[in-house]
Amino acid sequence: MTQIPDLSGKVALVTGSSRGIGRAIAQRLASAGATVVVTARSLDVPAAAQRAGEDVVVAGTLQETVALIEAAGGKALALAADIEDEAQCRELPRRAADAAGGRLDILVNNAGFANFVPLAEMPLETFDRTFMHYVRAPFLLFQGAVPFMREAGAGWITNISSQDALPPLRPFPDYEKHRGYAAYAAAKAALNRMTQGLAAELEPENIAVNAVGPSTAIRTPGADSIIPAEYPTEDVEYLAETVLAMSHLPARERTGLIASSMHFPWHHELEVRSLNGEGTFERKAPPEWSHPGISASGAY
Repeated sequence: MTQIPDLSGKVALVTGSSRGIGRAIAQRLASAGATVVVTARSLDVPAAAQRAGEDVVVAGTLQETVALIEAAGGKALALAADIEDEAQCRELPRRAADAAGGRLDILVNNAGFANFVPLAEMPLETFDRTFMHYVRAPFLLFQGAVPFMREAGAGWITNISSQDALPPLRPFPDYEKHRGYAAYAAAKAALNRMTQGLAAELEPENIAVNAVGPSTAIRTPGADSIIPAEYPTEDVEYLAETVLAMSHLPARERTGLIASSMHFPWHHELEVRSLNGEGTFERKAPPEWSHPGISASGAY
């Protein structure tokens, strides 16, 4: 087993951390010693988001996330921000650094809200919003974060991806024909390529850039309605542990990876710990129903 990473003295910004995957990542980074700046629109009251032209309110607030982290002995700060607002998105890394004492070492681009509609019927607004969440916002955020990482001489950026970015199976399964997630998948594929391009550009400056996505799917408050009820999902702790693994090594040792949450810990024999860092999860092989295009090494 590898040594448990120590993020003491580091500051991390995790977007979309009022609930679900973002909250889990924030908890795990905090349990490793980082001061975590959590951000979303929902500071103390859940905020509504648009899906299929209707307001959808999903449970979870930043104050709840901070309370969970502090109850486990960690440090967290909450900053409300809307990544759909360009000015707020651009300013968020600076606000996070200012709130945490002037530094920003780790950025996790997790925020997003998908609306699955077949491409032939998809409104342009929905298409644009999908790419705004999963491509444009990460672009603006890493541009704001990189200057702080350059000043520190090191940094770590992790983009949250999806196995949906991989090419569809042939012959096309029924869900590929009817699920309506092609725009989401295309945005995640673009995010993956942007991740690897940015990794190449920043490696000489010791700033690591990687992407991590579920090997299957993770059922969260925001994603529950778009994951079929019968689909077997995975525990979020494996993804949070994989993000932590991307957040501490020098760029020359680990950068430019597109990693899968069950495959990567299995291949690298990582000890998967609970979100508060106190317990461990059993070692689990990657599920047989994972996309066959995922590398056995857990990353490409």
